[in-house]
Amino acid sequence: MIRHEEISDSDLRDEIRRRSVCLAGNSALKIYGILNCASGKRMKKKNRVFFRSFKEANELGFRPCGHCMKEEYKKWKNGSVQF
Repeated sequence: MIRHEEISDSDLRDEIRRRSVCLAGNSALKIYGILNCASGKRMKKKNRVFFRSFKEANELGFRPCGHCMKEEYKKWKNGSVQF
């Protein structure tokens, strides 16, 4: 997990271009979603984190976003998340 406050904007852009980072999350709410999720773009920078994989996000106790990851959210809600 990479905290937004701990990485420079240029390094973050490089990570995204290399596809090393594929998901963003909210550390306060323990929710993750795709990088261009409208809900995620509104969060405070101090709460924003980035993940390299679905597995990493799930292992850290984050749940899928109900807006940008509807199918994954439904699976999580029903208790059948398997990434």
